[in-house]
Amino acid sequence: KFHCVLCAGCNSVEQKIYVDLNNTIPCVRLLNGTHQMGCQSSISGNTGVLHVLETEADLDWVLKSGPHPPYMVLMDASYFNRYTVMMQLKNSTRVTGVAVVIPSTGPPQGFSPHNKCPNQHTGVYSDSYGPGLADCNVTVWNPLGNGLSFEDFKFPIFSLKDDNQTEAIRKCISDHNVGNNGSAPAYPLCAMQMFSHMHAVTSTATCMRRNYIQEHYSLNPESVCDPLGDFNVWAPLLPLNVTSKGHKANESVVIAATRLDGRSFFWDVATAAEGTVTGFVTLLAAAHALRSVTEQAPPSRNILFTFFQGETFDYIGSSRMVYDMEKKKFVIDLDNVHSVLEIGQVGLREGTNLWMHTDPVSRTNASVDEQVRNLVANLKDSVTGLGINLAEPTVSQPLPPSSFQRFLRARPFPGVVLADHQSSFVNKYYESIYDNAAYLNVTYPSDLSPEEQLEYITDTAKALAQVATLVARTLYRQADGNKDLVDNITADAKIVTQMLYGFLIRTNNSWFRNLWFLYILVLSYTPQYYVGVSVSMTRPSPMTRLVQYLLANLTGTVTALNQTTCQDPSSQRNESKELYSYLWVRGPQSANSTNRDPYCVRSTVRSTLAISPAFELREYESKVYSTWTESRWKSSIKARIFLVASKELEMLTLGVGIAVLLVSLLVTYFISSKAELLFSSTREPSGTTY
Repeated sequence: KFHCVLCAGCNSVEQKIYVDLNNTIPCVRLLNGTHQMGCQSSISGNTGVLHVLETEADLDWVLKSGPHPPYMVLMDASYFNRYTVMMQLKNSTRVTGVAVVIPSTGPPQGFSPHNKCPNQHTGVYSDSYGPGLADCNVTVWNPLGNGLSFEDFKFPIFSLKDDNQTEAIRKCISDHNVGNNGSAPAYPLCAMQMFSHMHAVTSTATCMRRNYIQEHYSLNPESVCDPLGDFNVWAPLLPLNVTSKGHKANESVVIAATRLDGRSFFWDVATAAEGTVTGFVTLLAAAHALRSVTEQAPPSRNILFTFFQGETFDYIGSSRMVYDMEKKKFVIDLDNVHSVLEIGQVGLREGTNLWMHTDPVSRTNASVDEQVRNLVANLKDSVTGLGINLAEPTVSQPLPPSSFQRFLRARPFPGVVLADHQSSFVNKYYESIYDNAAYLNVTYPSDLSPEEQLEYITDTAKALAQVATLVARTLYRQADGNKDLVDNITADAKIVTQMLYGFLIRTNNSWFRNLWFLYILVLSYTPQYYVGVSVSMTRPSPMTRLVQYLLANLTGTVTALNQTTCQDPSSQRNESKELYSYLWVRGPQSANSTNRDPYCVRSTVRSTLAISPAFELREYESKVYSTWTESRWKSSIKARIFLVASKELEMLTLGVGIAVLLVSLLVTYFISSKAELLFSSTREPSGTTY
């Protein structure tokens, strides 16, 4: 009982001293084959006096003249967006942490913490392949990139929402940290403490070596980092037998590709609206648009819809699929690949323009060039009546950052990357926290309920439905489908708008709940597309799993199987787990009832591991494959504010405490040594007369 009372007392004291901050998002440490980058605190947390950065004078106060270092800097995003300011703070010994207040909209001039040349070392262009095109020598794809995400900060950086808690921090600062008439403020001062200690250091090679030592020589093994990765989602239009790997005789496959992941400076925050969501929503809508026509008249070639994970981090998903094809570990091999059509960033078209990017190096091969021309012709034939102006770049330039580059590293393939930019990205917020629904103009009238918003067809949805129609018609032509049926292929703008709402605004909506309820509650926040770490390597992340369920429902067939036989249909006639996958879907609510009408969907949708081959090959300094890892952390990541006393008062308090301790010890010693005198009692006489 005493222990419980003591703990309750400790918690009560702590709550009176500290105010914990909710809704904080940290920058964490990432590593690759050669470097560490990101942020971390000391093992006991970083503490500093808070100071608001609003002017250049405030910056000088923090870096030079302020009398109470070290400082925790509270800044608006306008200063965080300035690379020079962040580098000054990084190189100062007077700064112990940064808290950034992030607004919902980005700066008009744009902001990208990514590199100017994304994935430049793991694409196809190098000294041996198009050397003049390597390292963005011809086209700088992301000119606004300042590389902030690749810097190594020795202190923690947290993002805060501009809400009541941020106002409380500002009030604490104004009440305690602002002096009179420019003088230094008096104690007590408002301070902040941040906890985000990372275990991994130096590089992926170092942390994986430490993992190995822990695993083999420690009684209580603890890993210090994990590879980034998840699962690729893919689905052939016509079923393929997954039990036999490698080459499929007489099988020609058109690959339709896009990516599923994005990133920003802060951990697990990647809305990636233009950078990622527009691409995979377009491909999902195209796959759905093809279903009815291909059931009526299947094309002679197959189409493989592929959704790659980890592409932001040196093409994790696509390099793994190509590697598996080369090693005969995938359902097809590279000899089965006919051509590639990739959907890049397609949501911010300037006017009606959509650009077809091809690789000039592989097109020097006459056979490849002819097939590329055929693919471009199929695209142009399919655009009629869609209000889209298709064009090729006017100058010879490399492919933009794309999964197709990993296929070209294996061998020349005909292929096209569709994008809304001719040269540099139109996206002003590439791989930043501002690439969100508002930037993509996915907005709704204020008087609509969530369910009405789900059904409201936005202009962005209409535009992406046109692109999806173009993609679907082109794929059908490229797969040698019946050209008389091409005009019957049309993407559904309502499906597109529902997907945009679910993937950008609210995942916990009625349509998604009908498909897959188990993790929708987990995904009740605004969806994020950071690839994360592959700790279990046994099942996809919730967001990847949701894409898998959605693709199955958009392309599959509802069966009469019950839940038991849906999980194991091997005993059923005309059902085959070698050719199909089976998913039990929660279904919509019955009319006038809270019960659901669940059903079993048969589809060709599968998922395979998207972990860089470098970790299978133990080549942790590989220059061919991605080597990205994320550091682990043991203690909780958190931030809190409190009032800190002056050093003099702290020393006085310590001195008084020591004095009280010494006096207590002396008193205890005196009482103990005189215990017989102080606590003895007079003996009663042994003989007592009554």
